[in-house]
Parts: sequence; structure tokens; C-alpha cells
Amino acid sequence: MNIKITLIAFLTITVSMVNAQAVQYTTTADGKLKFKETSLKTVVLPLNTTDISNTSNTILFNANKKYQTMEGFGFALTGGSANLIDQLTVAKKNQLLNEIFGSGKNNLGVSYIRVSIGASDLDAHVFSYDDLPAGQTDSLLKHFNLSEDTLHLIPILKKAITINPRLKIIASPWSPPIWMKTNGASMGGLLLEKYYASYANYFVKYIQSMKQKGININAITLQNEPEHGGNNPSLLMDSNEQANFLAKYVGPQLKAAHLNTEVILFDHNADHPNYPIAVLNNAAAKQYAAGSAFHLYLGNEAALSQVHNAHPDKKLMFTEQWTGAKGEYGGDLMWHLEHIVLGTINNWSTAVIEWNLAADAKFNPHTPGGCTECKGAFTIQGDSVSRNVSYNIIGQASKYIPVGAIRVAVQSNNNAVKSTGFVLPNGKKAGIFVNTGGDTKLKLTDGKKQINFDMPAQSASTIVW
Repeated sequence: MNIKITLIAFLTITVSMVNAQAVQYTTTADGKLKFKETSLKTVVLPLNTTDISNTSNTILFNANKKYQTMEGFGFALTGGSANLIDQLTVAKKNQLLNEIFGSGKNNLGVSYIRVSIGASDLDAHVFSYDDLPAGQTDSLLKHFNLSEDTLHLIPILKKAITINPRLKIIASPWSPPIWMKTNGASMGGLLLEKYYASYANYFVKYIQSMKQKGININAITLQNEPEHGGNNPSLLMDSNEQANFLAKYVGPQLKAAHLNTEVILFDHNADHPNYPIAVLNNAAAKQYAAGSAFHLYLGNEAALSQVHNAHPDKKLMFTEQWTGAKGEYGGDLMWHLEHIVLGTINNWSTAVIEWNLAADAKFNPHTPGGCTECKGAFTIQGDSVSRNVSYNIIGQASKYIPVGAIRVAVQSNNNAVKSTGFVLPNGKKAGIFVNTGGDTKLKLTDGKKQINFDMPAQSASTIVW
């Protein structure tokens, strides 16, 4: 009798210890696998499991050690991207927008996008919202209008928001109207101090005008790449100028207009974390700043943690990194996943936004002097649409890690395998792993369950359980 009961209990425990409850999604640098789905078994560990931290090829997932909450993943919806998408047939346009912003199994699930305030260098021509004949000025912004954006960008944005009503938008200016600048040109120059109040009002009018169109701007930056004046358009703005502009003009005007749009600082390379730290060290400016944004054309992603450590009460975002015409699929995939996705997330970034959403086969449109080699996540040529490497870079996260996921501690004892982890809003757990080495067999454990899985050489896997 006792033997039978023990045997039945043993069999019950054995069956319950192994369940097919985890799913792995794998993309390889050789392009052969893209989000390949594999069902994995989870093994329930005995309560008296000994320490396995030194076990070979083990990844430890600690859900109790929590960091930042994720706000989303996505791309820049440039004016050029919107133009190309808008020229598709209605059926193809709707299909593509659903693929990008939808939440279904075969969709990207993009949750955060970046747009330009006025033209970026990936518009067909330079424009602002208050362009005037040479020699004229408009300090009261009586001629302010969004007419250029109403042609393609705003219609595409409205469709995107219909598909994903929770879509977040960060907006960045490349240049103010040229009559506000010291050099009277679209490239370089400084913002004339006599127009600080007018330009602050320009931001207010932009946010209010977009809201009237049904588009909520969640955040703005004060200047795209403020230390680079060689783009077209562009503006130079040092940290002292940015602190003064925010503290005395933009912050008070946004507050007076009762706008809750966040102000994000810097929006430039990780080689100069001292820039946002200097602005945040100014108490008058800091009160109006929600956080800082970075690009990684120079510097190291660890700089984000340097800013976090100096001002842990302010968030961090990653807002731009291009993939170029001369890039190689596998190299771009692995570098971006290791440094842009995992690297910035593990250094406190709440959002990861790659650069251009779409370009044509010749990397158009762009302004004269703008980027001539910026590859989109999509190549759109006429009515033909193809997908490029940044589609897979962002998709490895956006398809599986929803808004509201909380980053938690993950430790890999295999130096070739980079990792980050999350507790999802639905209570499930997820990890993103990048294998920079050869074919590898790994064990993932959260202390209660163990998942054995394989990673091909030079690959990335997202596992949800």
C-alpha cells in the first residue's frame, strides 16, 4: 500500500517537473534564421537545489533584483519614410503599417517612434514651421503652421496610432527657422538669444498643433545632435545654452501651457556624458527635465550608467543609430544587438529607437547634404517592400518585450553570451541573449525552473516562459 502511494506520488512529481512552457525565438547572423520559433521544456527544480552559479554555460535570472521599466522599441518615422509609405497602394500601406505597429504574432509590435520637429536630413528638402522670405522675422510666430507635415507624416502617424493607441512619440528638432539663427542658414549656427522665448513658444505651438490633429507628443528633445553642426539641417547648442534655454524658457512655457510632454536632454553621442550631467547639475533646468537621450556613433554605452549614477532620479533613452549602405547584415545585426539593444538596456535605457524606418533603393529621400547612405528598416521602391537588418535588430526585442516590462538581473557565466532579462506585465519572464561565439548549449535558471536551450554560432535568441 505504502509502496503504491510512493510510486504514484513519484510519477506525479516526475510528470509535473517537465512542461513545454517556454518559447525561443532565434535570429542568426548568416541570415538563415529570422525569429525561428522553438518550444522548450521547463524543468521544475527541487526545493533543495544546490548553488549552480558556477555550472558551465549557465545563465542566472534573478527576478527579485529590478531596474528600469521599459517604455518601448522602434524607429524614426522620418518625413521621407512617411512619404514612401504613403505612396504605396492603400492595401499595401495598410498591410505594412499593421506589420509595423500591430501586436500579432507576425507583427513587429513597434511601441515608440521618433519624429522630427520640422525637417530632418531624411526629408526631401529643408523646412521649418515658420519659413519666411529672406530678411523677415516672426517673433510672435503668426505664420506658424504644420502644412509640410500634413502631406504625409501626420496621415501616417494617425493610421499608426489607430493600430496601436498606446504608441509613444518623441520629437526632435534638427534646426529652428533660419531667421532665429546666428548664421541665417539651415546648417550649423547658434540660436540667437533674442529668439529664445520665440523658439520655446515654437515647441509649445508644435505640441498643441499636433494634439489638435489627434497626435500626442510624449516627449521632445531640445536639439538633435547639438554638438554636430555639419548636417543639413542642424544647430549647435552647448550644455550651458541648453540649460539656460530649458530653465528660463522651454520649461516655464510648457508649464504655463499645462503641457505634460517630457523634455529629454542631449540627444547625441555617448562620448560626452558630461553634457547632460552638466545640464542636470543646474537645478533650475533639472526640474523641467525628464531624462537624457543618447546615440552611439562615438563613445561607449556604459556612459549611460555614468549619467544614471550622477542623477538616478532621471531616466535614460536611446534615440538613434543608423545601419548604412556599406554595412554587412551579420556584422550589423550582432553589433547592434550587443551594444544598442542589450548594451543600452543594461545601462538603464528605457527605450531603444533605431534610425530610419524606410528609404528607397538609392537611400532617398534626403536633403542636400543629408545622409546619402542611411538604410531603412524597409526598402520601398515603387510598390515593392523589402526588409533590412534593423527590422531584425528591433524585432528581436519589440516582438516579445512589451511596454511595462521591468528589467531584472541576469548573469551569464559564458563570456561569449551577452544577456538581459525582464519580468513582463502579464507575469511571465523573458530574456534576450546574444551569442558572439560558436554553437553553444546553455542552461537558463530562475531558481525555480531550468530551461535547456541551444544557440547557433553568431545568433540572438529571445526566450519567454
